[in-house]
Amino acid sequence: MSMITERPVSDTAGQSVGTTGDGAVGSRRDPRAVVAAYVALTKPRIVELLLVTTVPAMMLAHGGLPSLWLMAVVLVGGSLAAGAASVLNCYIDRDIDQVMRRTKRRPLPAHTVAPRSALIFGLVLAVVSVTLLAVFTNALAAGLTLAAILYYDLVYTAWLKRTTPANTFWGGACGAAPVLIGWAAVTGSLAPAAWALFGVVFFWQMPHFYPLAMKYKEDYARAGIPMLPVVASTRRVNAEILVFAWLTVLVSLAAWPLGAGIGPVYGLPTLVVGVVFLVEAHRLCRRAARGEAVKPMRLFHWSTTYLTVVFAAVALDAVI
Repeated sequence: MSMITERPVSDTAGQSVGTTGDGAVGSRRDPRAVVAAYVALTKPRIVELLLVTTVPAMMLAHGGLPSLWLMAVVLVGGSLAAGAASVLNCYIDRDIDQVMRRTKRRPLPAHTVAPRSALIFGLVLAVVSVTLLAVFTNALAAGLTLAAILYYDLVYTAWLKRTTPANTFWGGACGAAPVLIGWAAVTGSLAPAAWALFGVVFFWQMPHFYPLAMKYKEDYARAGIPMLPVVASTRRVNAEILVFAWLTVLVSLAAWPLGAGIGPVYGLPTLVVGVVFLVEAHRLCRRAARGEAVKPMRLFHWSTTYLTVVFAAVALDAVI
């Protein structure tokens, strides 16, 4: 349920992989390779980062450490939901994934998993995740989880991603949804602090993802995907990176007075990493505007560090 893109997954262990006429996978494969292929469909690196935002949101909502049982349910349910959204994303995007160099070794374009099997796998994960949260948390958390899966796969992946350069913006709600889900699981409601943390992740996804789209601009163009760096001028891309980087930092600081229990332990590191984040964003845009060689992945990786530090500060401040 995020715009974050993981590393491509290659065929495992060099196994002989055959396909039938309908795209089904042949049987001469190591069972471990089959398991690895299904795990790859869930994009575990995305799941990891989503959980980084969920747990601190739960801790802030509770004013400390929630029950281990509740945390386990939300983490398992959230992981299954994020995995389901990613699997269904791979199923829908299998046509463009086989065109892009970055994604052509994913399980579906590489024919290590049959499309029908991936679809069933994704739907089962979705049903299990929503059911788990509905039974053991509350209706709001379960409803938000279901809405996030549906929005990511049906609205973002199947429609927005292929039709508008604003796809990253409108799809950002999916990546920020785990914050609301975690908060709702603890309190059964949503407070201003929850929406502030949601805003941090929502705005963060543009300066996080646009550098990746810059690096793989030719890949997206080849697949006919109108990512902003593919269809817009350098000036427009730079403007959006800077606007949303500033909004990310400003909203993260606004969460300080809005969050009950948030104090200097959150505010000071958030301010420091926010300044570094902005410096990196301005550095990338300045070099791009001058036509100089850019290293967009520097901002991409730093943005991940920024988000991790901010939410680690949320968690630390909640227990102190």
